[in-house]
Amino acid sequence: MTVYRQTLDGHTYTFDGIVDLLAKATPQRSGDELAGCAATSDAERAAAQWALADVELATFLQHPVMPYETDDVTRLIIDRHDAAAFAPVRSLTVGEFRDWLLAVAARPDAADVLTPLAPGLTPEMVAAVSKLMRNADLMAVAKAARVTTAFRNTIGLPGRLATRLQPNHPTDDAKGVAAAVLDGLLLGSGDAVIGINPATDSPATVAELLRLLDDIRSRFDIPTQTCVLTHVTTTLDLMRQGAPVDLVFQSIAGTQGGNASFGVEIEMLAEARDVALNLGRGTVGNDVMYFETGQGSALSAGAHLGVDGRPVDQQTLEVRAYGLAREFHPLLVNTVVGFIGPEYLYDGKQIIRAGLEDYCCGKLLGLPMGVDVCYTNHAEADQDDMDSLLMLLAAAGVGFVIAVPGADDVMLGYQSLAFHDVLSARSVLGLRPAPEFETWLQTVGLSDERGGIRLIDPSGSALQQLTAVS
Repeated sequence: MTVYRQTLDGHTYTFDGIVDLLAKATPQRSGDELAGCAATSDAERAAAQWALADVELATFLQHPVMPYETDDVTRLIIDRHDAAAFAPVRSLTVGEFRDWLLAVAARPDAADVLTPLAPGLTPEMVAAVSKLMRNADLMAVAKAARVTTAFRNTIGLPGRLATRLQPNHPTDDAKGVAAAVLDGLLLGSGDAVIGINPATDSPATVAELLRLLDDIRSRFDIPTQTCVLTHVTTTLDLMRQGAPVDLVFQSIAGTQGGNASFGVEIEMLAEARDVALNLGRGTVGNDVMYFETGQGSALSAGAHLGVDGRPVDQQTLEVRAYGLAREFHPLLVNTVVGFIGPEYLYDGKQIIRAGLEDYCCGKLLGLPMGVDVCYTNHAEADQDDMDSLLMLLAAAGVGFVIAVPGADDVMLGYQSLAFHDVLSARSVLGLRPAPEFETWLQTVGLSDERGGIRLIDPSGSALQQLTAVS
């Protein structure tokens, strides 16, 4: 094991191996304190960041944080690494890589440089460099990277901000779901996906919700995709039974043990993707996977111990989940940044920082990142913090965010963004919906030529038929 040392103000700090160094270099995080791997002082954290800056990027190929022999996510990361794509930055240290990224981000051809680099980066390299970045650095680099995906519309284009319309209902009531869909569509939401978290895992209920969403989409010829966020095996069975599935959803984590806690294996995801591709339901693209992640998921499952039994910090594990996601060319990946609670992200400051880290790291790895800007009611956070994170993400070019009626998810019991919040972000920053969806909004009279939402009487809209759904 390599022992890293750094002397600050006459005191020498030591870090036992790369796992310990990464954890101690992470900005303050309640989850890392819970796991027992966080720095014990700001001075120790600064020393770890100084030491991490001198580590060569290639070190992360030679010293995985989770054992290659026992972790299939590690094997995927190492076996898929593209040495040719890595060549431009192979000789750099983590600190030099940070400086290189910021210099590239300032160039007009930044996207052309960063896109081919993505297959050469591992999650550990990206997590490491993010720990040396301030929030503004994360925003600059994330905005410079460009990732676009497509199914019935195109997500991730510059100057666009899409939304997942999340019409959850505590009893999966069809009229309640349809009313929430109507609310969102009237306010220009739903271009990333209209996606329900069902209250039950019953395949029959999931099938009914899939048919409901597909009927709404096809009846009004909406250029978007729908999804019921149930377990991948349920979706797989329903696809084989002929259910109208656009996207295959699954929550994933950055370790084999974390994925096992979700009941997920890599082979299972590959099989579901193949079946979804064969359905051929996309019109402008065929990206059929939708993944959800969140810092702390591996720790909450007790699946966070790495080499030598040391706890791996939750941000590094989160980025490893992105390493798994990119294997399947997803349409959407979103980090549910504050959902897991204050045990993992204590307050608004930690949630904002984590949201920017997740977004930046995912983009660098070539993923279509979105963020559920959210918090639970027992966290030290409020809607002002969510406003701040939304505006920072939107300014940094995030592909999509999640919105629910009134910012209050009545099924999952947490606070997210309202449809109005996204309209505000689009207005303040001059952003527009996905192009195909924007054209539809104009066609049905919901938005003007500048992308603004028209003031209309909902009772006179053709979409009012949604409230009479059977």
